[in-house]
Amino acid sequence: MPQSTIYQPMTTKKHVLAFDIDQTLNIAKTPIPPEIADLLVECLNYFEICPLSGQKFEQFLVQIVDPLKHAGVTKGQLAHLHLFPAQGTQYYRFENDNWHQVYNYPLKESDVASITATLEAAARELGYWEASQLAAGDEIIENRLSQVTFSALGQKAPTELKYAWDSDMKKREAIVAKCQEKLPDFLYEIGGTTSINVAAPGMNKEFGMNHLLEELNIEKSAVLYFGDMTEPGGNDYPVVAMGVDTISVRSHEDTAYALRGILGLLGVIVKAD
Repeated sequence: MPQSTIYQPMTTKKHVLAFDIDQTLNIAKTPIPPEIADLLVECLNYFEICPLSGQKFEQFLVQIVDPLKHAGVTKGQLAHLHLFPAQGTQYYRFENDNWHQVYNYPLKESDVASITATLEAAARELGYWEASQLAAGDEIIENRLSQVTFSALGQKAPTELKYAWDSDMKKREAIVAKCQEKLPDFLYEIGGTTSINVAAPGMNKEFGMNHLLEELNIEKSAVLYFGDMTEPGGNDYPVVAMGVDTISVRSHEDTAYALRGILGLLGVIVKAD
């Protein structure tokens, strides 16, 4: 595919593309597919690219950065890739040939312990504690420093099982309701296919987006955000509610279609694999 290795100044008012990850750039918990990787590599010539998700940093590397390397991303392009894990409560930037943490807002250890115990108790009471289905070395509840994440089947479960477990989100809604009764002073958000993210109040994607704007020294009018849970109650909705222009997608195929259109407006054609 045609690819420039030099960053080009943006010719429209949008010069930042921000993305949810699961169901927006990929199939949940899998590396982004080659088509998305190729499109993002090309976009890095024209835009700052900012994944903003509840995933931990190490998962960003597996799901985003490694596929970009396979697609031929250069170190110069990686300087325009900004990683905002844990709903943007952490930020990593590529400098001097490596990824460096710019900020982190971790939970207190006592809060992590309380959240962990509450999530497990709620899931067990409702009959949704699926420890028997875990792969070796996997875990249901994970400390992501600035948030605690419940993944009902663990991180390594087959994708088809994850999609089937709670397709209407009723199980997770029940777990959240039970947790809010037991431990009300935290933020609970449903995300992905089997996950619940728990953080300190206000530590949602609005927090992450505001820090993105601050770190990149831009106005929100410069950002176009892509997400699959943009309706009220979805974990992308805080970005919509703060007035950031948003494209709602159902899958990475929708995102690919939109990115091809955006690049086409710039005169760039990326051939499909």
